[in-house]
Amino acid sequence: MPRIEPLVPPYSPVVDQALRRWMPPGVPHEPLRLFRVLHRHPELASRMFALGAGLLGHGLLPAADRELVIARVTARSGCAYEWGVHAATLARQAGLSAEQVRATAAPGPGLAPSNEGHAALLRAVDELHDTARLSEPAWDALRAHYEDAQLLEFLVLAGWYRTISYLANGLLLEEESWAEPFPVAP
Repeated sequence: MPRIEPLVPPYSPVVDQALRRWMPPGVPHEPLRLFRVLHRHPELASRMFALGAGLLGHGLLPAADRELVIARVTARSGCAYEWGVHAATLARQAGLSAEQVRATAAPGPGLAPSNEGHAALLRAVDELHDTARLSEPAWDALRAHYEDAQLLEFLVLAGWYRTISYLANGLLLEEESWAEPFPVAP
């Protein structure tokens, strides 16, 4: 049972419109539990929407790179909720295989990354998770594949999904019924 119950329909017209903004058009699922909990504080939800939507819909990182980072951050944070949502939807849309996504939840490096850029991203996520810093070798490996704006976005993306992991884990959110099951116990 979550620590704060998600809103349930019927929603007020304002909340209904806001929740529709959070979900992509044509999605067959009701708004995510996370979004419905966040709308217990509509002003906070609105502020969070701007950054989250910007990272997902208007980012400079290739979609597969973005989803690889999100999967690794949420896996390292033990956030089965967010990992499962992305694994079931956005990671596949970005072209990552189920095997690649599952490997992000494995201890250590898991499956060999498909390219050097992905390997650099995974190492950098692990280093940020473990130390909240990036060593010169990790930074140099990223710099070999990404431009300054993409590197800034990577750091914000990793931090944002660490925040989302804290939120989902702290709330004890149950996984969405359609989400990909987390391959190992968080």
